[in-house]
Amino acid sequence: MRKRWLALGASAVVLAATLVPAAPAMAAPAFKVPFPCNQSWSGQTRTNHSPANAIDFNRTDDAGDPVVASAPGTVDVVTNLGDTSYGKYVRINHGGGHTTYYAHLSGFNVSVGQTVGYGRVIGYVGTTGGSTGPHLHYEQRIDGSSVKIKFNGAQALYWGTKTYTSDNGCGGTNTGEGTVNTAGSPLTVRSGPGTGYSSVGTVADGAKVTIQCQTSGTSVSGTYGTSSIWDRIGSGRFISDAYVYTGYDGYIPGVPRC
Repeated sequence: MRKRWLALGASAVVLAATLVPAAPAMAAPAFKVPFPCNQSWSGQTRTNHSPANAIDFNRTDDAGDPVVASAPGTVDVVTNLGDTSYGKYVRINHGGGHTTYYAHLSGFNVSVGQTVGYGRVIGYVGTTGGSTGPHLHYEQRIDGSSVKIKFNGAQALYWGTKTYTSDNGCGGTNTGEGTVNTAGSPLTVRSGPGTGYSSVGTVADGAKVTIQCQTSGTSVSGTYGTSSIWDRIGSGRFISDAYVYTGYDGYIPGVPRC
């Protein structure tokens, strides 16, 4: 009798196991347009694209414009395929099988293993690989398969061309705050983004500054490592970001490029 009860119990356990529902798939991140806050870009979808669900983004004189992460995640591919296919491209893993691709870049601003958030500059618009002109080729994939793209939960236009305005990294403002940290000495203010520009004054150690925009210039080693980012704090007034605490590693989300 006991053996029979044990056998029935084991069968019941097996049956119960088969009735447990599978864990639901992770919801997609709230993807945003992959460009800085308030920028407007023309996005095109077409049936003869490869893959068809991708969007090509363009705007006037867009070569070199910054491309930002469309959702938080971890960079898992930064590579250059040369003159074919995607050319220079970045892939971000957002978890739950969700990835995004940013192709035909002219250059990179991230490395493999780096964690990124909304508004983080990951590279720059280019025309590398199988491209006939500057643009961003953008994809969203699930488990490796290309899917129709959504921004803020709304599906992009299929098929045709539509203007998309970014709210990526806006944070409610287009200015950033920072605190100068030189460990004592005043920080030199330059007339342009580099040590070769003339000095136009100083900012005291510990002073709080409002950053109007950011740009690249001379690489400087300072309190927060080595950086080529320069912060404009007024007309014709730039300071090296290597000496400014902003709470961000790299360009500040929501702060435009100069």
